[in-house]
Amino acid sequence: MSLTTIICLAFIIGYIFIAIESVTRINKAAIAVLMCVVCWTLLAVGHGDLIGIALPEHWELGEAIEKNLGEAGTTLFFLMGAMTIVEIVDQHGGFNWVHGALASKTKRSLLWKIAFMTAILSAVLDNLTTSIVMIMILRKLVQDKNDRIWYAVCVIIAANAGGAFSPIGDVTTIMLWNGKMITALGVIEEIIVPSFIAFIVPTAVLQMHLKGDLPQVVDNGSKEKLAVSSRQKKIIFAIGVGGLCLVPVFHTITELPAFMGIIGVLGILWCVTEIFYRGRTEQDPKAKRVTKLLSRIDMSTIMFFLGILMAVATLSEIGVLTQMGKWLDETVGNDYLITGAIGILSSIVDNVPLVAASMKMYAIDPMSANLAVDGVFWQLLAYCAGVGGSMLIIGSAAGVVVMGLEHISFGWYLKKVTWIAFVGYVAGIIAYWVIKTFIG
Repeated sequence: MSLTTIICLAFIIGYIFIAIESVTRINKAAIAVLMCVVCWTLLAVGHGDLIGIALPEHWELGEAIEKNLGEAGTTLFFLMGAMTIVEIVDQHGGFNWVHGALASKTKRSLLWKIAFMTAILSAVLDNLTTSIVMIMILRKLVQDKNDRIWYAVCVIIAANAGGAFSPIGDVTTIMLWNGKMITALGVIEEIIVPSFIAFIVPTAVLQMHLKGDLPQVVDNGSKEKLAVSSRQKKIIFAIGVGGLCLVPVFHTITELPAFMGIIGVLGILWCVTEIFYRGRTEQDPKAKRVTKLLSRIDMSTIMFFLGILMAVATLSEIGVLTQMGKWLDETVGNDYLITGAIGILSSIVDNVPLVAASMKMYAIDPMSANLAVDGVFWQLLAYCAGVGGSMLIIGSAAGVVVMGLEHISFGWYLKKVTWIAFVGYVAGIIAYWVIKTFIG
C-alpha cells in the first residue's frame, strides 16, 4: 500500500469520525486537529515513498507546512477578527435596529426575510462575516433552539449563494477575479439569477418545517444599561459594520490579504472603545472592553477550521486534488458536468484548493468560448464552488462557523438538509444553462 493511499485513508477515517460526532460524543475539533497531525506526520515520515504522484522538484516539508499554515492562517485570523468585531458591535446594542427591520408575525415570513438579507449582505461583505452577523441576530430573534436551527440552515445556504455572484463574496470568487478569469460585471450579470434560485428553492422547502406565529422575544440585552452613550454606540456600529463593508475595498486597493483589513478594523474599534472607557476601571461590569469580549470567541471552531484546512492541505501537497481534477477532465469532458462535480467535491473538501487546482489545470484561452475571460467554465466554477459547499455543513466557511456557533451535528445536516441544498444547487445550474442557451 502506497503512502498516498495511507494518507487518503487517514483523512477518510478522520472525516467519518467528524461525521458521527453525535454518536462518538468526541468533539469534532479534537478529531480534525488529530487528523491534521496524523496526515502531516505520515507525509513527513515517508514522503520519499509516494507512489504514482511525484512531489515537485526541490519540495521541502518545512516550506510546505509554512506555506499551507500561512494560507490557513489568513482564514483563521479573518474568522477571529470578524467574530470579535461582530461581538463588540452586538454587545453595544449595534444590531438592535435589525429587530425592526426583520419584524415578523409568522415564522415563515421571518425565514424569507433572513434568506434575502443574508444573500444580499453576503455579496456586499462575504459569506463568512455575514454568517456570523446573521447568527448573532437570530439569537436575539428566535429563542427556540429547534426553530433556530432551520433558520441557521437557511443562513448557510443563502450566504453561500449570495457570495457566489459577487467577486468579493467568497474566497474562490476573489481568487478567480484576481486571476482575471472572471470580471466583476460579468459574474454579477450571469450568476446572480442562478444564485438567487439556489437559495430561493431550498428556502421554499425549509419553510415547511416552520409553522405558526413567531413568539415575541423580550430582548433583555437591549434594555441593559450600557456604559456608552447613544452617540458612542452609533460610532461603534459605524466603525464595525462600515469597516467590514470596506474590507473588500481595502483588499482591492492594497492587494493585502483580507484578514489584514479585518485586523485593522478591529484595531481601530479596540482603540475607540478604550477611549470611551478610559474613565472606568477594568472591573466595571458595564464596560464591554475588548479584552473581556475576546474570551467569548469560540476557539473550538477555530481549532476545527485549522485541523480541516491543514488536513486538506496534505491532499493538495501530494497532488490528489489535481489528479482528481485531471481525471474528471479526461473522463467527463463536459464543462457543466465537470464544474458540477467540482461543486459536489467542494462540499467534501475545501473549495479553495479545488479552485486553485482548476486554475492551474486550465489556462485562459481567448479562442475558446468556454475558457475565455467570463467563459462558461469560469463562471460555472465560481457558482459551483461557492454554492456546492452548502450540501455538507463542513463544505464551506459559512457552514463550519454556523456548525460551531449553533452546535449543529454533521449527521443531522446530512440527513435533513443535504438533499434540499442539492436541489437548489442543480436548479441554479439549469437556470444558468437556460440563460446561456436561450437568452444569451
